[in-house]
Amino acid sequence: MVTIGPYRIDVVETGSFALDGGAMFGVVPKPLWERAYTEPDNRNRIPMAARCLLLRSDDRTILVDTGNSPALPAKHQEIYDVKFSGADLIRSLAELNVAPSDVTDVILTHLHFDHVGGAVTTADGEAVPTFPKAWYYVQKEHYDWAMAPTDKDRASFIPELFMPLVHNGRLELLDGPGELFPMVTLDLSYGHTAALQTVRVSDGSSTLYYPADLMPTGAHVPYPFVMGYDNEPLRSISEKKHVLPIAADEAWTIVFEHDALRQAASVTLGPKGPMLDQSIIVTP
Repeated sequence: MVTIGPYRIDVVETGSFALDGGAMFGVVPKPLWERAYTEPDNRNRIPMAARCLLLRSDDRTILVDTGNSPALPAKHQEIYDVKFSGADLIRSLAELNVAPSDVTDVILTHLHFDHVGGAVTTADGEAVPTFPKAWYYVQKEHYDWAMAPTDKDRASFIPELFMPLVHNGRLELLDGPGELFPMVTLDLSYGHTAALQTVRVSDGSSTLYYPADLMPTGAHVPYPFVMGYDNEPLRSISEKKHVLPIAADEAWTIVFEHDALRQAASVTLGPKGPMLDQSIIVTP
């Protein structure tokens, strides 16, 4: 556990899945991304975590993202090798002594199925918010995009996973970046999808950064390593060029949402640009 300002910070493991290695690294040749991350399986898939962030203070319990959903169609679960045997959202929260009713706020970085999957659950045959007392937050610009996606990214949005939040009046649409809670700042990113909100927790001396799909794994720290899933890969590179020199200079802890090999790390600037420095364990 890491402490910054009033917040005790943990990572929450919510299960595993797998994505095509080529899609995860775009134009980067396979021998390079294999060396940077890991070898794929016989279907060219590489292991992915679905790692959420938990912030606890005296008056708030804030969850960032919610992983995959056990209610995903069987076809999706087979294609993406979705598994909950090692961990799931509710069980992992319970291990941290957090019940669904304890959660006061859920920040959704964006509405792709592997980030919003645990936001709703089924009770008495009806889809309802998993965290009944929580407000859920997403950018209005991103919500509008999710409601009318492009052919390229349409498959990433499954409305059944987030529309129950709207129907139950629990989704708050935000209008731009800024401090959502004391010391918790949302910065917007557009390379992966419109108005993805990354999360930065800082007390002025220590900073923890949760970039979501701007840098899904530590292997995505080098500038050219961007996903084929990104809508605007050149913009992803530009956004990394903005944030990573600051992260290196100020020794931020970066938590990687999808990295199956490491929870978090610091970064440093080398002669060829940013690279991983020290691996960090946030929650043993």
